[in-house]
Amino acid sequence: MAGREFSFATGNYYHIFNRGAAKQTTFITDRDYRRGIETLSYYRFTHPPIKFSRLYVLSQERRREILNNLTPNDDNCLVNILSFALMPTHFHFLVKQNVNFGISVFISKFTNSYTKYFNTKNHRIGALFQGVFKAVSVDSEEQLLHLSRYIHLNPLVDRISDNWTSLKYYTDSSQNLIDTKPVLSHFSSVGKYLDFVRGQIEYGTRLEEYKHKFLDQ
Repeated sequence: MAGREFSFATGNYYHIFNRGAAKQTTFITDRDYRRGIETLSYYRFTHPPIKFSRLYVLSQERRREILNNLTPNDDNCLVNILSFALMPTHFHFLVKQNVNFGISVFISKFTNSYTKYFNTKNHRIGALFQGVFKAVSVDSEEQLLHLSRYIHLNPLVDRISDNWTSLKYYTDSSQNLIDTKPVLSHFSSVGKYLDFVRGQIEYGTRLEEYKHKFLDQ
């Protein structure tokens, strides 16, 4: 993508993030957050059969049939999602690219689809997110674990609900949205990973308060 300083390598992990244009709010209601999660879940697939917005004009039975036929694996997904956090003014994803240009296509489809939903719902026009999304390459296992924790801590250090992160998926062995193996393989149990994340809440909160205080001076 234009302005990108590096190319995304297939098989590598990346921290992807972006915020609302002019720092505006992008997720307001529970419905918005649910729609965001449903949208990222749908557009991780390489060839979704129809536009996500069209699912809602189908019968519930037909919609369920389409979604049930989408079984994720490395061959039919643009990316594997390891962690995510949807925040009032921004989002964070930790992903692995599975195919060439997978990340760029995934983020484009996610932001375009969600923006159309948000604009229609709120009677607005124009871009919702700020320009080209930001990306950081994950270069070590230590960085991978740190980023997963950082993403899951985002709402907690801001003292808002963590309902709209991927942390709860780490405790659900039946889910197929989040690829938990790259992270959980470093811990003896899910509980140990939860301790790893939540043990830093107090520190993260103090760091966030200091950052805001410093920036306001």
